[in-house]
Amino acid sequence: MTDRPAGPRAQVRYRPLSPLREHLRESFWFAPLLACVAALLLAGLTAELDEAAVSQSVAESGSADELMRFNSAAKSVVSTVSSAMLTFIGVVFSISLVALQMGASQFSPRVLRLYVRSRLTKATFSACLATFLFALLVQFSYDDSTDPTQVTSVPVFSGVVAVLLVLLSMGLFVLYVQATMRLLRVPHVIDRVARESVDVLLQYRLMRPEPAPPALPDDAFTLLHEGRSGVLRDVNIGRLLRVARKHGAVLHLVPRIGDFIAPGTPVVRVACARPPRPHRIARALNVGVDRTMHQDLSFGFRQLVDIAIRALSPAVNDPTTAVQSIDRIHQLLAMLVHESFGDLCFRDRQGAVRLVEPVPDWQCMVDLAFTEVRLCGAGHPQVTRRLAAALDDLLRITPPDRRPELLEQRALLDRAVAEQLTDPEVRAFALRPDRQGIG
Repeated sequence: MTDRPAGPRAQVRYRPLSPLREHLRESFWFAPLLACVAALLLAGLTAELDEAAVSQSVAESGSADELMRFNSAAKSVVSTVSSAMLTFIGVVFSISLVALQMGASQFSPRVLRLYVRSRLTKATFSACLATFLFALLVQFSYDDSTDPTQVTSVPVFSGVVAVLLVLLSMGLFVLYVQATMRLLRVPHVIDRVARESVDVLLQYRLMRPEPAPPALPDDAFTLLHEGRSGVLRDVNIGRLLRVARKHGAVLHLVPRIGDFIAPGTPVVRVACARPPRPHRIARALNVGVDRTMHQDLSFGFRQLVDIAIRALSPAVNDPTTAVQSIDRIHQLLAMLVHESFGDLCFRDRQGAVRLVEPVPDWQCMVDLAFTEVRLCGAGHPQVTRRLAAALDDLLRITPPDRRPELLEQRALLDRAVAEQLTDPEVRAFALRPDRQGIG
């Protein structure tokens, strides 16, 4: 299902992202399962090729003497691969666990999703698991006969494929180690979070929110949450549009994506004479234990702010990392200064509004971006100078109607620095804008 944004970009077609695809990317079982199925099919195919090669050799020369010379070597290779690959999988998992522990302690628990969503991590583990399963299955097709005229199968193709799978696993493992080492470095983690945030902002920019969505009547039916408590991770926009169009309704989502909801919390208000059954709407709401970047406009800011304030904690005391986070916060806010803010209105193919989704406004984004970093970094001149530079640059490019929020943050920064630094010269130095903090 697609919708048509209103306004000047009404000719642009927006296709909502698939929640199923995003959920599979968040899981760690789907790719290994596909790899195991592929290994099962590949083992059956190579077994048939081995039998066909023996049959052809017997038909041409009356025996399989030439292939029997490879029998013991091929079986030894497959057996070695089967036993060694299981240990290799343990090594891959050990590195992953170390990376997860370091990421949680050094950056923020929110960034652990980067490791889980990594395609390279899943590909490496899947390839190793498929290689192990393939070698294990090949051993079931062994023919123990030593008579060249009676043997029915020699693992020639199976041995070659096993070696190729080992080479593939080793290559992916080298790339995996390199990628893991990059993800253990703060700049690369911040860059990954920023790039994912930019993708969400581009979708948000394409949507063009409507400042004046359809009004909600007083007699609208309110759907209360009846499932488990948790965070509203995302909604299945296509399903909600189909339900609303079928009943001629307009659905108003009450919580924002990323809000915590408990049983009894209002989640959807339905404006129509014959509201749909509650379970049809509830099935389109995905509630989980943690937020995702799929439809959450502010989650990227949340992760960057978390990294910054953790770096500013007395236990870490790393203002340079905080400055790197502010760089990306500055970048994301600069992308939003000219964007319209308002509820997202999703339309059906006839152009009728069927779903209204609330999103954070400009005030919320500015507060999220600067408040906690300002409070935690007021005593670090490197951080305050970078914050001053970011605010001054945003004030330069921001339309007049959005400058009050930034001016308020600039005044609060001056006040926070004045409370932390009593020396006038030091205070003046700490409030001097510098894009690098202190060089």
